[in-house]
Amino acid sequence: MKVTVLVGGVGGARFLLGVQKLLRQGQFADPVGAQHELTAVVNIGDDAWMHGVRICPDLDTCMYTLGGGIDPERGWGHRNETWHAKEELAAYGVQPDWFGLGDRDLATHLVRSQMLRAGYPLSAVTEALCSRWTPGARLLPASDDRSETHVVITDPESHEQRAIHFQEWWVRYRAGVPTHSFAFVGAEKATAGPDVVDAIMAADIVFFAPSNPVVSVGAILAIPGIRGALRSTTAPVVGYSPIIGGKPLRGMADECLTVIGVESTSEAVGRHYGGRSGTGLLDGWLISQDDHAEIDGVAVRSIPLLMTEPSATAAMVRAGLELAGVSTEGL
Repeated sequence: MKVTVLVGGVGGARFLLGVQKLLRQGQFADPVGAQHELTAVVNIGDDAWMHGVRICPDLDTCMYTLGGGIDPERGWGHRNETWHAKEELAAYGVQPDWFGLGDRDLATHLVRSQMLRAGYPLSAVTEALCSRWTPGARLLPASDDRSETHVVITDPESHEQRAIHFQEWWVRYRAGVPTHSFAFVGAEKATAGPDVVDAIMAADIVFFAPSNPVVSVGAILAIPGIRGALRSTTAPVVGYSPIIGGKPLRGMADECLTVIGVESTSEAVGRHYGGRSGTGLLDGWLISQDDHAEIDGVAVRSIPLLMTEPSATAAMVRAGLELAGVSTEGL
């Protein structure tokens, strides 16, 4: 089976663990289990240059999570991390001082930055980094080109509108400043990364992980070619609601949805994506057993959506396959 998943951040990485659990691959593999192909198309909108290094938070979170090196409490960054470099930078008064740059994580950023400056595309750099972590899945940046999420806010000091990088809005301000819009800077000139369109077109099923629909999945969809591939693929496209009972599973999806005028409900997010039978992207939509949704042209099923452990997430993945009519025999 060929499974392609659009993912971003911690929730997306944990969803991938559930896919691996069901397919018996990755760090939870049964060595005698069937071999399947799992591809993750990963958000790059959060990527940024800081302190002279290129940071790709969602790619790294997926790589560390699937490779067994993630910090289990934070859900991002290395386990057993130290912060000496961050402390020294702060002692020098170097900005930004609000971003948590760990020592072990810094090594990843240094390797990536060196390879990027040498002319390697992000997709090749990611493949090289994954050779150290063996994540058990192909991690494909949504694009090799710049496509960064920026946010238009009212500055809390000047009280004037200005655009800041998503990382500053998310990490420094915790989405707690007046926010007006999102812009995917560079997206209009970007192209889908190598193998991204092929991974969507050749898949047996495509999943939208329960990631932020605006700044994770939405940032992926902003890259030309990806939305068209999702509309054209013969594979069913099934999404998972990031909203349970009016609240996001994690993160600040509700704040992002408010900015674009979408209610924080499973139904509203499903309608935001829309059905492929019309002009949208979904064939199926999985929501929490306590929620309700009716979306034109989209099959909806209520199931438990809390990713408490990989086996619970694997049950979510199985339900998505069943909803799409994809055989789960032998899984």
